[in-house]
Amino acid sequence: MDLVLGRRRRPLPECVTVRFESVPPVRGFRWSRGDRHFSGWYWSATVGRHVGFESWLERDRLLLLDFDPLVVGISSQPFWLHWHDGDRERRHAPDYFVRFSGGSAAVVDVRADDRIEPKDAAAFEMTRLACAQMGWEFQRLGAPDAALVANVRWLSRYRHPRCLRREAAARLREVFAEPTALLRGADRAGDRLETLPTLFHLLWGQELSVEDLSAQLLGPSTLVRLSRAGAR
Repeated sequence: MDLVLGRRRRPLPECVTVRFESVPPVRGFRWSRGDRHFSGWYWSATVGRHVGFESWLERDRLLLLDFDPLVVGISSQPFWLHWHDGDRERRHAPDYFVRFSGGSAAVVDVRADDRIEPKDAAAFEMTRLACAQMGWEFQRLGAPDAALVANVRWLSRYRHPRCLRREAAARLREVFAEPTALLRGADRAGDRLETLPTLFHLLWGQELSVEDLSAQLLGPSTLVRLSRAGAR
């Protein structure tokens, strides 16, 4: 098996030190009228730049990667993996390369469980084998929890640093030192026009937290508390 980075094709062992989380996509993202998939670019707060996706499902998974505090790097379509299946040469470009804070890495393919054809399964298996040789984790991810995605999608609207007001953030940390209903705490910290964007930004950054974003949609009575990260 070989990897292609840009226009360079190399054996797997020669690629182990490449910072794939920083490379541009090896192929373009196409938009055509009538396509079943929707491609686009998502601005990642983790890396401070746009990362591509080729379906709503990929976009949702990209949101969750961006929300994960352990993720420090993300790139889309990072390389071509080439191999011979016994009849012909094949290639596959995984959806994402992810770097974690401890230095470990994962290669991610996104595909709904009910949309995996035999050729897809073969490509995922070869990618898993290649990752094992490189010391990376391989993840094939399907549809995530609907409530979790809805909540993270809402919070992602406030992911940009411009949503943070430092004085409001300090007041919110004090108010939510004890579990408090979301809207009540926002009102106690000041004017909602100032405190709510900052509150959602702190929830995005997980300085504030709720018990389980998968349990139900965020609302006025959702209990919010200062997380351990926010208490430091």
